[in-house]
Amino acid sequence: MPIKLPSDLPAFDVLTNEGVMVMSEDAASRQDIRPLRIGLLNLMPKKIQTENQFARLIGATPLQIELSLIRMSEHQTRNTAAEHMEAFYRPFSEVLASGEKFDGLIITGAPIEQMPFKQVTYWEELKQVFDWTQTNVLSTFGVCWGGMAMLYHFHGVEKHILDAKAFGCIRHRNDEPASPYLRGFSDDMVIPVSRWTELKRDEISAAGLPILIDSDQTGPCLVEDPDHRALYIFNHLEYDSGTLKEEYDRDVAAGKPINVPANYYPDDDPSQPPQNRWRSHAHLLYCNWINEIYQTTPFKMSDIGMKTKDRRSSGA
Repeated sequence: MPIKLPSDLPAFDVLTNEGVMVMSEDAASRQDIRPLRIGLLNLMPKKIQTENQFARLIGATPLQIELSLIRMSEHQTRNTAAEHMEAFYRPFSEVLASGEKFDGLIITGAPIEQMPFKQVTYWEELKQVFDWTQTNVLSTFGVCWGGMAMLYHFHGVEKHILDAKAFGCIRHRNDEPASPYLRGFSDDMVIPVSRWTELKRDEISAAGLPILIDSDQTGPCLVEDPDHRALYIFNHLEYDSGTLKEEYDRDVAAGKPINVPANYYPDDDPSQPPQNRWRSHAHLLYCNWINEIYQTTPFKMSDIGMKTKDRRSSGA
């Protein structure tokens, strides 16, 4: 089944040309099924690139997905055209006021990871988002800084500044092969890493949270938070083949100190085209997440966030 997108959203043509099944809103309305509603709270400066990356992954599942784009209410982006933001994004304040619910929500990273959480201009509203997910979202996926922020908000686990940027395609291990989120995963895998901060393994474990994917080199990668119906991933399976190259070339052009991303280019030679060795695991992870949502979400959207006994009394 396809992902439902506005026909004039740039991702519609991008994914269609890649062979991803995409359906316009008019066509979707003629199907007598309830699509899964997935929200994307996009905190990245390059909004369109991020839209494409996540729409590609959640659009590869066998279910119909309705993707809703959300932004912080007062924060204005300088990297995406105002017309695009006006046409396709809704401020969180509007989503909150509407009382609507979502089967899933992805909260992206943001290029502010070295800044203390409480100094982020939209931190108070973001805390409101996190609390809102507990009543209006079945499952939340916090990515990179978004996952770190959720972990700090719900459990007080701090991020720690690294001496040097963790940057490259790093080998990770599957520590919980029985997890439904890791169904079909290899025992180890390569995952793109691009961050200046880390989470400590012992601090996550002290919070009682299982670490699903870990790395001796760059630390915990994927953490489950069952009590808050959330997953936190601190690395970037959603990245395109050339995303690390773009980051590297940008820093080189700006004269910033940056290492060649490890294990990314053949023979670590930036003159050669990079190799994508994480694509299959990216699709597996997001397909497994969508499948878990599908298996557990109530048919009535109004029942999302209700306790089981309350859902039974409502006739669900």
